[in-house]
Order: sequence, then structure tokens, then C-alpha cells
Amino acid sequence: MRIGVMTAGGDCPGMNAAIRGVVARSTAGGATVVGFEDGWEGLMRGRYRPLDRNDVRGILVRGGTILGTSRVDPYVHGDGYESIRETVERVGIDRLVVIGGDGTLRTAVRIDDDGLGVIGVPKTIDNDIGGTDVSFGFNTAVQIVTDAIDRLTTTAEAHNRVMVVEVMGRTTGWIATYAGMAGGAEAILVPESEYDIQDLAARLRRRHQSGHTYSIVVVAEGVPAPEGGSRISGVDAFGFDRLGGIGETIAARLETLTGFEARTMALGHLQRGGTPTAFDRILATRLGVGAAEMALEGRSGIMMAVSGDEIVPVDLRRACADVRGLDVSRHREAAWFFA
Repeated sequence: MRIGVMTAGGDCPGMNAAIRGVVARSTAGGATVVGFEDGWEGLMRGRYRPLDRNDVRGILVRGGTILGTSRVDPYVHGDGYESIRETVERVGIDRLVVIGGDGTLRTAVRIDDDGLGVIGVPKTIDNDIGGTDVSFGFNTAVQIVTDAIDRLTTTAEAHNRVMVVEVMGRTTGWIATYAGMAGGAEAILVPESEYDIQDLAARLRRRHQSGHTYSIVVVAEGVPAPEGGSRISGVDAFGFDRLGGIGETIAARLETLTGFEARTMALGHLQRGGTPTAFDRILATRLGVGAAEMALEGRSGIMMAVSGDEIVPVDLRRACADVRGLDVSRHREAAWFFA
């Protein structure tokens, strides 16, 4: 059997651990593994290389992905399955393990429908993939944001400032809520819950008037502007919506309404980079091993998922049907500590 593996979409801490899991388990089962470079683009352009156990030694702790990634999509930037057919047939791929987020996995469904058996591995710092309790990369992103909030708190306190921290998450508030709770934020704004900027400003004023010299406000990048404006700041080079900039808008309004100096910190791609946490290394490894076992069994059209503490196969189509939004009960728990 020949198993292909690829990483696509945004980079994410733990991708190398997942690749390592796929390669180690596949080769132990007698299969040959081929790694496609730069996501779907590698399949479209015929860029690949063999991977054996020695090729993945030492990559567990590395961020990014040794295979590279891109946002190229064969159904958007090519002729669909025909864009990859020649490579698939020439290389002789029996199963393809796709490590990606919701967009990548939706493309994987179409590839599976068109003839190449696919096993998905969910990765995203946004934690918004359906069918699984958690995605690898999320834990690392939350830790990075929490560390940043801890540091920003000291400078905010020294200058009697409101610090607005903008975090990733696309249209969901998972990172904002978990990191905001861990960092002791005075307010957390997420797309899943409406907010009143006037009420927030009044709460911050009361906090400062009671003797507190700073406030931390965490804002998810997908939160709409106070006046209901668009959360889309533009379009990237691949034609996909680009979010970001809402932190500046919120900070400006809070400064006007409270009279306190407000500064913005948009953590951006810092949240994706660096060494994955131990949790994400273990999770990504287990998901990669599980995907390899499904490939060796000849399974396809499935995604490896977390259910409780177990790694289980779920239907790939159902998992990709909807974006998994934040459970608003998590936000309500955090709200007990708001200013």
C-alpha cells in the first residue's frame, strides 16, 4: 500500500507531530509513505517526496510543517479532481491522509467523492471543526495568548490603560474565551454573543473609579464592529476573506467613551508559531497514528476525532457540514469575572 500525506491551509502547532504519527504507524504496517509539498498545490504540480521513519525523527517539537502548506485549492484554483489525477495515478496513491482545517477538509470530501480515498486529521488553532471535541493547535494558541495577556497586564497597570487584545479564531470565539478566562480579562468579546459597547465602557469606568488602574479586553477577530460594520478587512491572495482590525475599532470607541487611554495588541500569526505544547504534541501524534491505521485498513471518507479521551473515526462529510461555534456556556462562565 502507498499512503500519501499532506498539510494544507494555515499552519498550526502540532502538524509535524501528526506527520510523524502517520509515517511511523504506516511504515510499521508495511506501507510506503509519500509526502506532498505545499498542500493541494503539491498534488496539482506533482511535488512530493518519500517519507520514512528517519525522515520524521526530531520533528515532534517543531512548529510549522516539514511538508509546507498553502491555501491553493484544486476546486478553486484548478480543474477539480482533474488537477491532481495525473499525480495520483503516476505516484500510485491508495489512500491520502489530509491534515487540515475546515476548508481543507471540505475539499477532502470532494476528493474522496471523486475517487481518491481520504482520511482527514483535524488541525486548527480556531477549534471550530465539527465532529471532534478539540483540534490540535488550539491548546498551544491559548497558551501563547495567555502568556501575552500576562505580560500586557503589567504594562497596562503601570500606565492606567485599557489594553485591547485581538486574537484569531475566524468566526468563533474559542481562543478569546479560553485565553481571556486564563488571563483574567475584564471583558471578552466573541462572535457568538452580542455586546453593547456603551455598557462595556460604563463597566470599565466603574472599575477604574473603584481604584483599579488597568483593564484587559480580549476581542475575537470575527466580532462585528460596534455599529454593526463588516468584520472583513479584505481578501487574501487566494481570494478568501481576511479578518482583522476589529481591535483597533473597539479600542478607539472605548477611549472615546471612557476617557482612558486605550492601546491595541493584535497577536496575529504569533498564535500559530513556535513549539506546540505537550498536549498538542500528544493529541496530534494520536490523531496521526489513528489516521494511518484507518488507511492501512482501507477505510476512507472519515476523519479522526477526539471523543472524551478516545480517538475515533467519524464521517468526514458530517464533520465538515458546519462550523463548530463556541459553546456560549463557556462565555457565560467567564462573564462572572468581567468588570
